[in-house]
Amino acid sequence: MQSTRSRRKMAPAAADSGDSGDKLEQLLLSSTICNGEDLGPFVRKVFASGRPETLLHHLRHFARSKESEIEEVCKAHYQDFILAVDDLRSLLSDVDSLKSSLYDSNSRLQSVAGPLLSSLDSFVEAQNISKNVDFALQSVTSCIKLMELCSRANHHLSNGSFYMALKCLDSVENEFQDRTPSSTLKRMLERKIPEIRAHIERKINKEFGDWLVEIRVVSRNLGQLAIGQASAARQREEDLRIKQRQAEEQSRLSLRDCVYALEEDDDEGGLGGDENDGYSNGDNGLLGFDLTPLYRAYHIHQTLGLEDRFKQYYFENRKLQLTSDFQVSSMTPFLESHQTFFAQIAGFFIIEDRVLRTGGGLISKMEVENLWETAVSKMCSVLEDQFSRMQTANHLLLIKDYVSLLGVTLRRYGYPVDALLDVLSKHRDKYHELLLSDCRKQIAEALAADKFEQMLMKKEYEYSMNVLSFQLQTSDIIPAFPYVAPFSSTAPDCCRIVRSFIEDSVNFMSYGGQLDFYDVVKKYLDRLLSEVLNGALLKLISSSVHGVSQAMQVAANMAVLERACDFFFLHAAQLSGIPLRMAERGRRQFPLNKSRDAAEEMLSGMLKTKVDGFMTLIENVSWMTDEPSQGGNEYVNEVIIYLETLVSTAQQILPPQVLKRVLQDVLSHISEKIVGALLSDSVKRFNVNAIIGIDVDIRLLESFADNLAPLFSEGDANQLKNALAESRQLISLLLSNHPENFLNPVIRERSYNTLDYRKVVTISEKLRDPSDRLFGTFGSRGAKQNPKKKSLDALIKRLKDVS
Repeated sequence: MQSTRSRRKMAPAAADSGDSGDKLEQLLLSSTICNGEDLGPFVRKVFASGRPETLLHHLRHFARSKESEIEEVCKAHYQDFILAVDDLRSLLSDVDSLKSSLYDSNSRLQSVAGPLLSSLDSFVEAQNISKNVDFALQSVTSCIKLMELCSRANHHLSNGSFYMALKCLDSVENEFQDRTPSSTLKRMLERKIPEIRAHIERKINKEFGDWLVEIRVVSRNLGQLAIGQASAARQREEDLRIKQRQAEEQSRLSLRDCVYALEEDDDEGGLGGDENDGYSNGDNGLLGFDLTPLYRAYHIHQTLGLEDRFKQYYFENRKLQLTSDFQVSSMTPFLESHQTFFAQIAGFFIIEDRVLRTGGGLISKMEVENLWETAVSKMCSVLEDQFSRMQTANHLLLIKDYVSLLGVTLRRYGYPVDALLDVLSKHRDKYHELLLSDCRKQIAEALAADKFEQMLMKKEYEYSMNVLSFQLQTSDIIPAFPYVAPFSSTAPDCCRIVRSFIEDSVNFMSYGGQLDFYDVVKKYLDRLLSEVLNGALLKLISSSVHGVSQAMQVAANMAVLERACDFFFLHAAQLSGIPLRMAERGRRQFPLNKSRDAAEEMLSGMLKTKVDGFMTLIENVSWMTDEPSQGGNEYVNEVIIYLETLVSTAQQILPPQVLKRVLQDVLSHISEKIVGALLSDSVKRFNVNAIIGIDVDIRLLESFADNLAPLFSEGDANQLKNALAESRQLISLLLSNHPENFLNPVIRERSYNTLDYRKVVTISEKLRDPSDRLFGTFGSRGAKQNPKKKSLDALIKRLKDVS
């Protein structure tokens, strides 16, 4: 060891003799090894420089330095080890004594604890048995509860209480399935619970499917019931409106003894009541449909966690049902099937409204609106197609009425129906054209069936039906029966046709979304009267009337129809809800003017023809008579007899104004014939006596006109006499002592305003004696010319100068 230490001390000395570079490198190598760093750089360096021996030398030097340190450490620890061994030897005796003491203590403990351990083992065994028994009791109790739940679930299933059965299954699944001690029961539950749920789903889907089939029939019945109630409500409104119109009419006629009472209608509640709406759908029994199967299926699917799937299933099935409801059978006329078609759709949406309000989110408002938009589009399409094919107005009216009732019914449930009403309004013109065509045929048939005989009414109800109902009466006093009316059957028949047209037009325009439709009704009523009825009457007058009696009857009918026209427009106003005062204020000219004028002109023409037959007797007048006729010439007597006979008959039929216009025309014609006779070439000359005879004739005619004064007003009687003005003024001029007054404009305008001066010249030239050429008959032959003749000659000369 001494030598080793000496070697260590000599090494640094030897190193000091080396160069400083090797010493530095050795220090770096020592530092790297002490720090545990990589020696790779040193190895690469020495091999690069070709001096690996230097590295080996340094490594050996480092190893020798560390060996000395290890020896020093071992030497220091060896001394401590020796001291420790000595201490352990001193403790060995104490350990032996402790060991013997422990052995004795253990022996005593074993002898004491032996019986105790045997008792403890018995206790532990008994405790384990108790635990096993408790576990067994718990398992049995759990199994009993499980079996009770299973039995209850089976009972609910057998009774159809699927919701309660599902609740039992949920309890079994949540409380017992995972904790059941029996693996057999557990496997059974794992297999049966899904099967039972699937069975319940199948059963409830079958019930729901049966309900879907049944609800289609229920929808149709429900729609018919709802539309029927709307129709009954509309009828009540119409009845109330009729009573109101009657009250207004009585008030207008100042009947103050009327008694008015307010009637309260019982509100039937309709089909939209929400009272007691719940799971059982409240008052469904009254309405005839039950939503319980639907809500039951929805509830079961909610319990099964299939709510969204059932919503979709319900919506798709109802949409398919609605699509099938849109099918219009080509085998059945739409007129026969339209009520079923619209009632089915109405019932569908009444049910959907109830489901929306009480279904708890089964269907959304947006889905119902989409279904309704689809339905409205399809109904509009069907109506457009069917209306375009129809050629009968009554068919259009029947369908329009039902569609309007459908609109009223579904509007109560919040469905917009404007599109349907627009379709109805769109076909308004076509309906009225068809209605006008129907009325044209009916009027033609009524006119063709007319026998031109006064209508005989034997009972009061006939009078009411044919006269009072159209306000054709001229007096408020009911006549004695049997009653012979002044008109023929054509008048009330045409009135009935026009009234039916008005009512049909108002029915079509009513409840169609347009409140003020009187102008439309009045427009088509004007067309019916001025085009259809007027045209038919003109055709009748021009082709089918033969004889004075028939012409007189037609003229009488026209007078009655003129009164009826006032009733038509007032009736249209009443039905349209327009106050009568407004209708009276807007009253138009009589629309049958042309046919009325044609009838009177035809009657006048026939009478003129008859009169012309009597007027031919004027040829028998002696124009150069020595004595004037005192009782009138033959022709005028015949004419007056005929006219008196005519008036006695006509006054029973014709109204005074019509009779006056006809007689005025006839008398004017007679006057023209008298003047024409004086103008004719057949009368070469005439004397004063002949003129005096003509003056007597005219006085007889004027007397005839005066005798009619009781039938007419004083002004009308004067108008009849004025019809003879031309002949009267001419005869007065010829018999005047101062005929030159004709040249005075004032006198001429007052007394001779109807005379044509050319006729005066021609006729005056004939009033002269052949020997004297001009008025030779005044006085005796050879006598001095009288002043009257001289005045007349001057008048003729002056008139010729003017011409």
